[in-house]
Amino acid sequence: MSKLEEIEDQIKTLTPEELTELRGWFQEYDAKAWDEQFERDVKEGKLDRVADQALRDHAAGRSTKL
Repeated sequence: MSKLEEIEDQIKTLTPEELTELRGWFQEYDAKAWDEQFERDVKEGKLDRVADQALRDHAAGRSTKL
């Protein structure tokens, strides 16, 4: 049995209260992991091309106010 399958089996045994607590914990954990990945991507220049294109589009009038 894989680690993921073991986790899935454990989750299935949680009470509704424990499941609610797990959801909250995972949302925070996932958001932090996403933020860290985004910051790494920015530092590595992975978003430079997209940012440059967005700035060119804006300068050319191809953007709208939110």
